[in-house]
Amino acid sequence: MTTSPVADPVGASPSGRPRVVIVGSGFGGLFAAKALKRAPVDVTVIGKTSHHLFQPLLYQVATGILSEGEIAPPTREILRHQRNARVVLGEVTDIDLAARTVTSTILGRTTVHPYDELIVAAGAGQSYFGNDRFAEFAPGMKSIDDALELRGRIFGAFELAELATDPAERDRLLTFVVVGAGPTGVEMAGQIAELAHRTLRRDFRSIDPTQARVVLLDAAPQVLPPFGEKLGERARRHLNEIGVEVQLGAMVTDLDADGLEVKDRDGQVRRIQAATKVWAAGVQASPLGRLLAEQSGAEIDRAGRIDVQPDLTLPGHPEVHVVGDMMALDKLPGVAQVAIQGGRYAAEAITRRIAGRQPQQPFHYRDKGNMATISRFSAVADIKNLKFEGFFAWVLWLVVHLMYIVGFKSRLTAVLHWMVSFLGRGRAERVATQQQVYGRLALEHLGSTFVVSKTGGPKDALAPAEDVTERRSA
Repeated sequence: MTTSPVADPVGASPSGRPRVVIVGSGFGGLFAAKALKRAPVDVTVIGKTSHHLFQPLLYQVATGILSEGEIAPPTREILRHQRNARVVLGEVTDIDLAARTVTSTILGRTTVHPYDELIVAAGAGQSYFGNDRFAEFAPGMKSIDDALELRGRIFGAFELAELATDPAERDRLLTFVVVGAGPTGVEMAGQIAELAHRTLRRDFRSIDPTQARVVLLDAAPQVLPPFGEKLGERARRHLNEIGVEVQLGAMVTDLDADGLEVKDRDGQVRRIQAATKVWAAGVQASPLGRLLAEQSGAEIDRAGRIDVQPDLTLPGHPEVHVVGDMMALDKLPGVAQVAIQGGRYAAEAITRRIAGRQPQQPFHYRDKGNMATISRFSAVADIKNLKFEGFFAWVLWLVVHLMYIVGFKSRLTAVLHWMVSFLGRGRAERVATQQQVYGRLALEHLGSTFVVSKTGGPKDALAPAEDVTERRSA
């Protein structure tokens, strides 16, 4: 039984059961797939990476606390016991709502996936607010590649500073600028400061790492806007105490290899010389949102998110569900819990439709609060109008993040590495290579055809010329 009659130009499911295609293996896609475990459907999860990324802890990979494997378990391994689920690797390049097909491409190989129900959870990428050239010198924080590149840049800056003989060059190498004072930016700036003041303080002979300058910039008037003014101010004060310069009302107007230009509220433009820049400001939804909008007539907002119905479906297409960072509904934030709850809601809607049951009530997000760490043993939390800070908030953060890390092994090793970092001075993951730092730029320079030709792709096929990931250089 299918949810509604549809012409199938590609072929029916071998089992004859409804076909559910899930685009994306992030929180929304993964939790939707798991919620369909006992449903009489065949599930295909299409991911542009082979892993499920626990994005809130990317900054810990970038600063040497955790390894990438601890926050990015293989999607195939997570779903290995779910017999009705299939995982395929590929970048979704087209969705045809009329034909009900999803087209994905990987290394020149193109696959068409027919569907009866579709869940689009492709997430969002970094936004440079129209200044995509900034990405060359200021990586974002949206992928494992980003985190490993930043790890190489951060640790490499200290190594190069040890060799520098010019004081100005040494100062430039020991200046780290984080753009964006949201949770990611605050956590990143705090950990770079801890790295300089605790972990590396005795490791060098020609430089004093504790003299490193860590700057947190944001055009907004406060730190952590979603947390409210009170917690934002407390976070700002604590950042100052651990050595982070917080500069608010400061907009980045230009950026290059040697530093960046900043425009203050009074209109004055100044320059900060810095070798390492981290971009943690702004997100842009997957371009698949625009593709869906063109076919369904739905609106999209400035961030590329598509307006959905109260049941998370597209206008005129009850079989298409959009969840997570791609959807625009009731001004919901782009956080993991919205994606998780949306994915589960979409899975339940599909189960009900197949069984012929009444639909659910409109989607209602249950806000479980916001959390952000500032430094070792210090965090802020806003949970159901209850505000916490300091050690207690840090323990809450620890417990919540452990709950959502997938897999017992990942939880165990994360705890061990946290003990090394938080109770001692060490960092378990300090390996950095030139390939991490320069690999992204080298591949962009060589072009997409190089990737296909060197990795076993069809020799007569070319990779897509268009950057469908919306990652651009981020």
